[in-house]
Amino acid sequence: MKVSAIIPAAGQGTRMGASIPKQFLLLQGKPILHYTLQVFQASGLVDSIILVVPENDFEAAQKEWAKNFNIIEQVVVGGEKRQDSVANGLNALDAGTDIVIVHDGVRPFITRDIIEKTISAAEVHGAAITAIPVSDTIKQADAESFVTKTVDRTGLWRVQTPQAFKYDLFKEAMAKAMADSYYGTDEGSILEAAGKKVKIVEGSELNIKITRKEDLVLGERILNEMFP
Repeated sequence: MKVSAIIPAAGQGTRMGASIPKQFLLLQGKPILHYTLQVFQASGLVDSIILVVPENDFEAAQKEWAKNFNIIEQVVVGGEKRQDSVANGLNALDAGTDIVIVHDGVRPFITRDIIEKTISAAEVHGAAITAIPVSDTIKQADAESFVTKTVDRTGLWRVQTPQAFKYDLFKEAMAKAMADSYYGTDEGSILEAAGKKVKIVEGSELNIKITRKEDLVLGERILNEMFP
């Protein structure tokens, strides 16, 4: 079985307010993206990676990232939105791929165990996403930020990555989404829009997405705990 990963790392990180894209910001002296790629390469579960980067970083990524991580099969340029970037990565995959796994470049604390469980679930069910149960109280508010009701959190999940799919299923669903000009907030929603069932695999609270300055502080603390 051939498993290929698409790592979208093409965001500009506007919420971070930094001068460089967030995936290239440093944690303990190394770019956030380094840790993400390191886990996938060391896992032994993935045959190849398509790395998706901003256009301005394309040449540097080909020289540096592809050289340092031999699991990277190809570097491609991202699109206007995340879904466009993932579609570019999907189009670059070998048609002989069996399972496609998509993971945010700025989720550096993913584990081999979660990757394995997500791939296995996709193999059985066709589509699988990583998520964690909602434990906070959820409020719905009006346009003026007054609470209108408390939402029942039973059955609610906070979605993460990785997300994994059978190649043909994902290719078909992505083509339909692009033809319909449908943009989902994650890859699982693309399958949902195509009428496919998506299995949830429980993730981890440590599998954070680094998008704001405070996430960098939390990321440093997680690294200190992992590698004291």
